[in-house]
Amino acid sequence: MARTTGSYGEKTEAAVREAAVSLLARYGYEAMSMRQLAAEVGVQAAALYRYFPTKEELLFTLMREHMDGLIAAWNAARPDDADPATRLSAYVENHIAFHIERRHATHVSNMELRSLSPERLTQILKQRTAYEKELRSILRDGVEVGAFNVEDTGLTAMALIQMMTGVIVWFRPGERLSIAEVTATYLSMTMRLVGANDATTGEERHVHEHAQLRA
Repeated sequence: MARTTGSYGEKTEAAVREAAVSLLARYGYEAMSMRQLAAEVGVQAAALYRYFPTKEELLFTLMREHMDGLIAAWNAARPDDADPATRLSAYVENHIAFHIERRHATHVSNMELRSLSPERLTQILKQRTAYEKELRSILRDGVEVGAFNVEDTGLTAMALIQMMTGVIVWFRPGERLSIAEVTATYLSMTMRLVGANDATTGEERHVHEHAQLRA
């Protein structure tokens, strides 16, 4: 059902972004038209171009803001001066929570990279690299202090990112597992994947118990 939002102002722009994420996740970039988006928001198609001159500009804005939000969330959650296991736990928890809350935006960001021009694609990939560099740094620090046993930190980081982001494919609120339970289980798998030592495993058990209490 189309929204009855005015043609101007922040509310309209917010409605355009929200509707665009939903439609892009449902139909894909090529299939979604600006006319379809305008109908969903409840404005004339020409009004959209006041906010986003092209459909690609809209897509790029959504993807850039998704990465800005992810990086900002991690900056707020990062436990500075903490041991590698604690930092890794925080990274896993923040990553899963952020992406579950933004399921459609995550799907768009993952599936529509191919729809960006080379210059804009490079910008998004730079943001991704900066975010994933944080995880690689945690893994390297863990290896250096003997907390983790990882042969290839880059490959392990990619595997962890794919595993954690993949939660959005199957997780549905209100089903068998809560977000806290899913996070605790994924944290256990993460610690096994990085070859955490006994002390680190004890930290992971503490986080698991904490998650169970919140569930």
